Amino acid sequence: MEGQPEIITKALDYAQQGWDIAKTWLMSPAAWSQFGLLLAAFLLALLITRKLRPVLTKLLTPPPGQTNIIAQARRFVLIFVPLVLPLLAYVLTGIGESVVRSLFDSGAVIAFGKRVFLFLAARILVKEIISDPFLKMLGKFVLIPVAALYAVGLLELVFEKLNETIIQLGNISFSVMSLVRGVIAGSILFWLGRWSNDQSSAFIAKQEEMRPATRTLAQKTAEVLIFGVAFLLLMNIMGISLTSLAVLGGAIGVGIGFGLQQIASNFISGVILLLEGQSTVGDYVELDGGEAGTIVKMTARAAILETYDGRWIVVPNEHFITTRVVNYSDSGSANRYEAPFSVSYKTDINLVPGIIEEAVGNLDFVLSGGDGGELDPDCELRAFGENGVEFAVEFWVNGIDDGKNKFTPRVLFAIWNALKDNDIEIPYPQRVVELKGLDRPAPRTAPAPAAKPKAVKVAPKPKPEA
Repeated sequence: MEGQPEIITKALDYAQQGWDIAKTWLMSPAAWSQFGLLLAAFLLALLITRKLRPVLTKLLTPPPGQTNIIAQARRFVLIFVPLVLPLLAYVLTGIGESVVRSLFDSGAVIAFGKRVFLFLAARILVKEIISDPFLKMLGKFVLIPVAALYAVGLLELVFEKLNETIIQLGNISFSVMSLVRGVIAGSILFWLGRWSNDQSSAFIAKQEEMRPATRTLAQKTAEVLIFGVAFLLLMNIMGISLTSLAVLGGAIGVGIGFGLQQIASNFISGVILLLEGQSTVGDYVELDGGEAGTIVKMTARAAILETYDGRWIVVPNEHFITTRVVNYSDSGSANRYEAPFSVSYKTDINLVPGIIEEAVGNLDFVLSGGDGGELDPDCELRAFGENGVEFAVEFWVNGIDDGKNKFTPRVLFAIWNALKDNDIEIPYPQRVVELKGLDRPAPRTAPAPAAKPKAVKVAPKPKPEA
C-alpha cells in the first residue's frame, strides 16, 4: 500500500486497529462475558419496557379537554416515552459494567455497548420525538453523526483533527472546530431565541388589561432583549471579545448616519408611535397621501394597512409622525355619519324630523342616549332645493361605514320605508317646458312653376292650281 495518499493510509491504520481490537474481544473470555451481559441487559430492558410503557402512557395522558399547566407538562413528558427502552438498557448495562470491572478488571466491550445504546436513544429522539423541522434537521446532520462517532470511539480523534485544521483569512485565523461549534451553537441559540420570542409574544398578547400599543412595545422590547442575549452568548462561545467589535460598531454607526438614516428614522418613529399609542393595531386611519385602511401590523420599519378590498399598504412609520393622520378608531370612540334625502313640497315638513328620527333610532347598530341625548339620531332641514325640500339625518355608530359594515345604505332603506308608510312623496327631477309664439303666420310657400305651353300643329296651306 505504499505510495497511497495520506488519508487512505490513516484510514487503513484505523481499520487495522479496529480489526485487532475485534480479534482481542473474540478471543477473550472476559469479552464474551461482557457480550452476554449486554444481551441480558437489553432483553431485560425490553421486558420491563413492555410492562412499563402502557402504565406510563396511561399515567401521563391527561383527560381530554384539559389545558392547564399540569396537563401541558404531562403531555410534554409523554412524548419522551419511546426513550424508555434505550435509557433503561443503558442503566442496566452500567450496573453490569461495575460487576464486570470488579471481576475481570476490564469493561471495554460493555462500555462500547453503553455508547451504542446512547446512539439508539439519539436516533429515536430525532426520528420519533422531535417534530420541529429545524431541530429535526439539526439532529439528523449533527446529533446522530456525533453519537455514531462517540459509539465507535472516534469522537475525540475527530475533535483533535478539527482543532488542528486552521483556516487563514488575511490576519484572522481560526480552527474548523471553532467554526463548527459557532454554527451549531448559533443555530441552537437563535432557535431558542425565536421560540422564546414566540412564547413571550403569546403571553404578552393575552394581557388584555394592557393597551394594544403597550403590548406591541413590550413584544418588540422582549424580542430585542432575547436576540441580544443570544448574540452575546454566541460571541462568548466562539471566543470573540466584544471589544474587538468596537471598530465594527463605529462603521455601523457611520453607515446609519449616511446611508441608513431613513431606516433609523422609521425605527425611532415606530418606537414613538408605540409609546404614544395614538395609532395602533386595529385602528382605521387615513393619511394625507390618501392611504386609508385598518392597521393590521406594526413593525420596526412600517405599519401595514389593510383596505376593505383586501389590499395591503405598507406605510413607513415616519409618515405617521410628519404628516396629518385622521384616526377614526382611536380610544374606541363612536363615529358620526349622515344620510341625505328629500321630500316633496306638498309635504308638511314639520312631521318629517320625528318620523325619520324614530325610524333610524330603531336600527340596532345606531347609538342612542348619552348625556343630553347627544348620540340620538338628529334629522335636520338643509335646503329648499330645485326639486324638493332637502333633509339629512345624522347618526352615531361604533365602526367605520365601509367594507363589512355599510351603515348608510341600511339607514337609507329605513328612511325609504318610513316615508312610504306615512305617504310622504320622495320627489324626482321635473321640468316644465313652456312653448311661446304659437300664433305666428304660416310660413310663405314658393309659387308653383308655370306650365310649359303645348306645341300646336298647323296644317300647310294648299297651293293654287295653275
